Amino acid sequence: MMADFDYYLAQFVDIHGRPKAKLVPARHKEMIFGAGAGFAGFAIAGMGMGPHGQEFMAIGDRDAIRPVPWMPSTASVTCEGYVGGKPHPLDSRVIAKKALTAFQETTGLEFFSGLEPEFFLLKKNDAGSYEVATDSESLDKPCYDFRHLSSVSSFLMELRAALAGADIDVYQIDHEDANGQFEMNFTYADGLRTADNLTYFKMAAQAIAQKHGMLCSFMPKPFIERSGSGLHMHMSAGKKIGDNAFEDKTDPRGMDLSPMAYHFLGGLLAHAPGLTAIAAPCVNSYKRLVSRGSRSGATWAPINIAWGDNNRTAFVRIPGGRLELRVPDASANPYLLTAAIVYAGLDGIRRKLDPGQPCNDNLYQLSLSDLSARGIKRLPASLPDALDALEADEALCAGLGDAFVNEFIQVKRTECDELLLQVSPAEFRRYVDFF
Repeated sequence: MMADFDYYLAQFVDIHGRPKAKLVPARHKEMIFGAGAGFAGFAIAGMGMGPHGQEFMAIGDRDAIRPVPWMPSTASVTCEGYVGGKPHPLDSRVIAKKALTAFQETTGLEFFSGLEPEFFLLKKNDAGSYEVATDSESLDKPCYDFRHLSSVSSFLMELRAALAGADIDVYQIDHEDANGQFEMNFTYADGLRTADNLTYFKMAAQAIAQKHGMLCSFMPKPFIERSGSGLHMHMSAGKKIGDNAFEDKTDPRGMDLSPMAYHFLGGLLAHAPGLTAIAAPCVNSYKRLVSRGSRSGATWAPINIAWGDNNRTAFVRIPGGRLELRVPDASANPYLLTAAIVYAGLDGIRRKLDPGQPCNDNLYQLSLSDLSARGIKRLPASLPDALDALEADEALCAGLGDAFVNEFIQVKRTECDELLLQVSPAEFRRYVDFF
């Protein structure tokens, strides 16, 4: 396979999940799998390195080589960061592998996940602003609309073909709840492979959209009157693909969940506030995590720490024999998301946490007194609140590592300072002659 390519991308992600790479001619490809391709660590967001530090070496995984059809005769090699000959504790894939190893050592099982990426297809108008790329998108409920799915079918089919060439099996594609919003789902895999797949998917989607004259945006909430883009994660565990230790058809609650799954769920709920900082990692994320404002009638995003049977207003939905976490959005780094979820769930398994009773009501419509009576708490309403929760979460900090958590919080607090101190045009119009 390797001999068929002229170039290899030594590729990894920064703290935001943005792919970074060097292009290596084929005659030097073994460098990637040996000492690695060298990068100035200070130039990469979130690696905690200074301009005077050692080289960040991206060392390739021979089992993670994929063709890059939008770059002729090129393959991508998924890499992990090493510094001073050791795995770098702030590298996202290194963090995910450590968490998945801990899960396997604790349970004797592999952690499986499936991600459902939502995204917007946009184009620039004559005024230089972005608008949806599909023409005449004015429906209040555009979800599953055939006409607009059809209008970008050439892009969607080219993207699906690129994913198939990388052994990523797409099983459905649809127009989502917002105008210009789409979703492409691929089959589940072990947690590391799924994170690799999501990263490749984003690379392919953005490159192929550009070829078609569009921007593929993974911004969580580009339009305030529309629902945002989620990255729902489905979770299970087993000895191999096809096994499901989270499933138990004799479950007396009728959810088809095993005791292990309930304990894992208990961990997700217990660590929900801190977990949200990783799952919804930007200022814009919290404009998605609201109950009102979408013209379709629902935002489809959680605001409360609750779980329920097929309840799409809950933090965790139970689609039968597995768990679906609904708080992550399209901007989440899939490696960090995987690690944080695993550490939260493992804490639940070790402590045998009980998730309490399910809530199958519309959580958007319950009053504060109703929520309080049921013991249901709210998710953080802003990134600063979520960062405070992460910083105070001993189990997540211990798992992810203090060095990483400190770097993540520093990077994200800087982002908050830059954006939250801005005076928006809407604020100016509202207040300039109001007071």
